[in-house]
Amino acid sequence: MFLRWSYVRFLFGLRHMGATWQVGDGREQALADYVCAHARQNDIDDVIRAIDEFCYTKSYLINIGDEKGRILDRAVAAAQPRRLLELGTYCGYSALRMARVMPADAVLYSIEFNAANAAVAQRIWDHAGVGDRIVVIVGTLGDDGKTLRTLGDEHEFSPGALDFAFLDHEKDEYLPDLHRILDRAWLRPGAVVVADNVKYPGAPEYRAFMRRQEGTRWTTREHRTHAEYQKVLKDLVLESTYLG
Repeated sequence: MFLRWSYVRFLFGLRHMGATWQVGDGREQALADYVCAHARQNDIDDVIRAIDEFCYTKSYLINIGDEKGRILDRAVAAAQPRRLLELGTYCGYSALRMARVMPADAVLYSIEFNAANAAVAQRIWDHAGVGDRIVVIVGTLGDDGKTLRTLGDEHEFSPGALDFAFLDHEKDEYLPDLHRILDRAWLRPGAVVVADNVKYPGAPEYRAFMRRQEGTRWTTREHRTHAEYQKVLKDLVLESTYLG
């Protein structure tokens, strides 16, 4: 993986990625084009397959990937959530995995910083036939309350209404955004929060918080795994249950 030219280009694009959440070489739009050309329409399994194929053979992307994606699958399937919140849509891959296993009447709300990424994700979801089950909102939870108000006023987020959250955005914002959710009491007791990339690139403050809270307000399972689309870099996915 480290010798792939697409990964080398990704490394050169890290500064652009940090500012815009796109690599800067058009690979996100190329993914949507590839999915629409190579995956069967209204077949979510085939769309997920095509995305993994693109990431392994065409261009490296920073979605959760297939190995860690199965951890997310199992967490959603076990929780059976009706209302889900994702922080960090990127190209919509993890949302597809959640939509595939969440209950038929569930709705996933996905928050994305970059409007171009949101458009790519929407195009892919529509091709997969699940665009009506996922709501993408362009913004961040830290944008002076704008996105939080949108979730509350327009989408009826209220105390105890949130069953599941997935964190896969700016790692330094994991803990502040969790506190923003907790401050509004949106999580019901028993709700599950899954966090990707806790070891690589790392969210140490979030991990330390969950360790301090173990057995009191949270109980956490740490999944030892690998960073997306390779077997060299180690990673951690945290699956935490809110005790209330």
